[in-house]
Amino acid sequence: MPTIENKQHQNLAVDRKRFVGATVLNLVLTGLSFLLVLPFLWMVLTSFKQLSEVGADSWLPSEGLQWRNYAKVFEQVPFLRFYWNSLFIAACVTFLQVFTSSMAAFAFSRLQWRGRDKVFMLYLSTMMLPGLVMMIPNYQIMIELGLVDTMIGLVIPAAFSAFGTFLMRQFMLAIPSSLDEAAQIDGANKWRLYWDVILPLSRPGLVTLAIFTFMGSYNSFFWPLVMVKSEHKYTLPIGLLYFDSSAGQETNLLMAAVTMSVLPMIIVFVVLQKKLVAGIQLGAVKG
Repeated sequence: MPTIENKQHQNLAVDRKRFVGATVLNLVLTGLSFLLVLPFLWMVLTSFKQLSEVGADSWLPSEGLQWRNYAKVFEQVPFLRFYWNSLFIAACVTFLQVFTSSMAAFAFSRLQWRGRDKVFMLYLSTMMLPGLVMMIPNYQIMIELGLVDTMIGLVIPAAFSAFGTFLMRQFMLAIPSSLDEAAQIDGANKWRLYWDVILPLSRPGLVTLAIFTFMGSYNSFFWPLVMVKSEHKYTLPIGLLYFDSSAGQETNLLMAAVTMSVLPMIIVFVVLQKKLVAGIQLGAVKG
């Protein structure tokens, strides 16, 4: 029979192994985090350099911090206009996509109708098509509708998402069906069931989808590049091309502009970080 002293030694050995394992894991994760931060650090430091210093071996500006680079960005391009265009389009796309995806998910998860699952699988199969493949037919549709070089043309094609529908459907499937029956007994129609019962309970999924959609739309490059012709309608990714032209590449100004352009993404992530992680974890468990 093991004595109390032997058990204590065994527990200490187990605790030691756990401590060593946790320490090694933390060191590995810290090293990986540092590697991930390096590109961002290089971008910020380069934004404070003179153009002649960009190709130097040293990461630090040798001639002092060039705060003037940030002012030059606004002097050379209508940066605030590009900023507003990106934020406005991203906000519109986020609102519409969250709304349409939640409504479609409600139909696919809470309503009973013939061929529902087959239609959902067909709808979900569109996720297998690369975005560049769909760009040509979407552009043809925009030409027919006369929406080329318009803000609406940038918003409408992105207002519907198979991924968003799938994500919201997973959340809604986990909501007990007894709530539907209770709402119907109280006289609620399908709209009231969706708006007052299902949607509030799907809030973690809505927040997660909104963050993903906003970030994807804000960083979108190819679709605005194809659709927009007028300079005053450029988004930030298109406007940044001004610093990389046939006249030369102003890397220091480009990095300054990129640093300012990523600020909304950082703010969104920092503010909604807990809700984003909670939403992803909840969806994974419920799915």
